Amino acid sequence: MKALVYEGPGQKSWKDVPDPKITHPTDVIVKIDTTTICGTDLHILKGDVPAVTPGRILGHEGVGTITEIGDAVTTLKVGDQVILSCVSACGKCSFCKQGVYSHCLGEEGASGIGWIFGHLIDGTQAEYVRVPYAENSVYPLPQGVNTQMGTLLSDILPTGHEIGVQYGAVKAGDVVAVVGAGPVGLASIATAGLYGPSRVIAIDLDSNRVEQAKKFGATDGVVSSAADWKEQVLALTDGLGVDVAIEAVGVPQTFEMCLDIVRPAGHVANVGVHGKSVDFDLQNLWISNIVISMGLVNTDTLGTLLKLVAQGKIPAEHFISHTFALGDIMEAYDVFGRAAETKALKVMLNA
Repeated sequence: MKALVYEGPGQKSWKDVPDPKITHPTDVIVKIDTTTICGTDLHILKGDVPAVTPGRILGHEGVGTITEIGDAVTTLKVGDQVILSCVSACGKCSFCKQGVYSHCLGEEGASGIGWIFGHLIDGTQAEYVRVPYAENSVYPLPQGVNTQMGTLLSDILPTGHEIGVQYGAVKAGDVVAVVGAGPVGLASIATAGLYGPSRVIAIDLDSNRVEQAKKFGATDGVVSSAADWKEQVLALTDGLGVDVAIEAVGVPQTFEMCLDIVRPAGHVANVGVHGKSVDFDLQNLWISNIVISMGLVNTDTLGTLLKLVAQGKIPAEHFISHTFALGDIMEAYDVFGRAAETKALKVMLNA
């Protein structure tokens, strides 16, 4: 089969690799129908995720059709079209029983790490993929939700919702700022609206993304290259800062921006994947009574979000900016990597 293979920092190739095979009775093999590229894949290519070694097939999102099932799989069958969760869950360990699938203790990849696709095992940017713990890690695609919409539920929508909105404890009447209006930031904006905030402020260097964010539920936008960006944000509050600041980029500057605009007793929810250390001035922050959260998505809300997408309660269609054939994935990476120029949000790859 063909697959997108990581060859080391800054290097990737679309090439022939061996077809995946069932290795455990709980596995299934899935033929990929639609996959996509994530900002995390770009972090990997920069060398920010050293656990990803050369030769790894990238990708952790997608919808596909089951072509083979392991002997222990009873609730799925060949021909089922399913959403692949970006986090794999054995369903039996102590973390899985708590719903903390991101730290599944199963033996796939590495015990204690639930994100394994395109990280510790081969991923979804390929014609076929082996899916471990299949009965706990896929969701049937319902009628009325196409494969591109389903792919959004693999990662970005649960990540923005769980790590941004839920960890940020967004509640009715809050003023929420989302720093970084890329796909995950937009997912935070779209799902924040489910909790009734009074304002949702999109903050980004890219004026196009700030404007696009209004389609996802942002009430206000601030271009962060402006000298008075902070003053603009504070002017949209009572002057004391936002209730919730969501970091959705993964660089030190944007984390610092969140600390600059959060009010006393507010929440900072870090969603971005960081490749460098961040200065943390605890000697100044301790007195602020703020809560700082971070984490890897569990995808425990994927089923709920799927219902909301199916009912049109989340504006999922606006995420998709470009569509390519799977075989054109190298071009798709180029477009996604130059998002400021190409205005790319989610680029979809259809088999």
